[in-house]
Amino acid sequence: MTHATPGRGRRKVAVVGVSLSDCGRVDEATPYALHAQAARRALADSGLDRSVVDGLASAGLGTLAPAEVAEYLGLRPTWVDSTSVGGSAWEVMAAHAADAVAAGHANAVLLVYGSTARADIRAGRRTGDLSFGTRGPLQFEAPYGHTLIAKYAMAARRHMHAYGTTLEQLASVAVQARANAARNPEAMFRTPVTVDEVLSGPMIADPFTKLHCCIRSDGGAAVLLAAEEYVRDCRTAPVWVLGTGEHVSHTSMSEWADFTVSPAAVSGRLAFERAGVRPAEIDFAEIYDAFTYMTLVTLEDLGFCAKGEGGAFVDAAKGRLLVGGELPVNTDGGGLSAQHPGMRGLFLLVEAVRQLRGDLPDGRQVRRPDGSLPELAVASGTGGWFCSSGTVVLGRG
Repeated sequence: MTHATPGRGRRKVAVVGVSLSDCGRVDEATPYALHAQAARRALADSGLDRSVVDGLASAGLGTLAPAEVAEYLGLRPTWVDSTSVGGSAWEVMAAHAADAVAAGHANAVLLVYGSTARADIRAGRRTGDLSFGTRGPLQFEAPYGHTLIAKYAMAARRHMHAYGTTLEQLASVAVQARANAARNPEAMFRTPVTVDEVLSGPMIADPFTKLHCCIRSDGGAAVLLAAEEYVRDCRTAPVWVLGTGEHVSHTSMSEWADFTVSPAAVSGRLAFERAGVRPAEIDFAEIYDAFTYMTLVTLEDLGFCAKGEGGAFVDAAKGRLLVGGELPVNTDGGGLSAQHPGMRGLFLLVEAVRQLRGDLPDGRQVRRPDGSLPELAVASGTGGWFCSSGTVVLGRG
């Protein structure tokens, strides 16, 4: 096989393999074992041999993540990435990997993640207190109670104040995520919920009750990107990387110019421009949803509705976000119901690819109004407390 020489043109890049590890409650596994399980399954999904993988992207295990994961998987990559910008890291690293493959700096890049976030808390190895306030500029905000959840809650309250967004509208995001999860046998929580049930749950950080917040699970995921010349050797249909965008906004809340605007406003615009498509052409969206407000404001900032109209757009009575709705969102149930093992960005890409390939059964599979498979999808990840965003536009065929 002839490989491209860096600097001599751009190659098309496809996602050729995706997989999840065991997810949900996985008490006996280690993060490394979940990495390996997801990686093996993604390679099997692609039909390619491990020997073709010359690039690796990994994050979440500390500063030596790529080296540790490469050693554990028996890989010796010549291209690596370990971008650390929170949950959006996977969309950002997918963008970096696609650029590297397109330029000929790598031929096949494996993105892989694994976490025992749920098991660690149950075993007392870590807590849920995520204030991130012990170092750097964040130490000046930590005394005011700025846990991660409180930061998102404050942003949601600002949107409610500025645009009249209601508690019921925020709860509608959780209701529709759970309805999608009910169709997904891999989802951790599948029992349908109502708006009233969401609103009557235990208060976590006003306005968020428990079901406004993501679940905590164990699990891993893997995505394999490869140059176009490898596609003919794959057992799955290619899903092409059409456009990507990334943006870092802030870390201190005091440096966030507008709590009602997420960094997806920039990363999304860049991704759509580079893909040459408009939001109206997208068939479904996978959006990082650690909290209900994230879904609402990201939909606004990606251009699916105008700023301030997100509340009406996600109203449960309209059912837009359902698998059979006008714009299916988080079709697997998202972080609110399916799984959320600490950094969920890679799971967005896995679900988007499965949907575009038509891998899923009736009721779970997104289809266009004419019954055909979807052609275009967007996956948008968020890191920190809207500190960063990465957006990827994917296409079938």
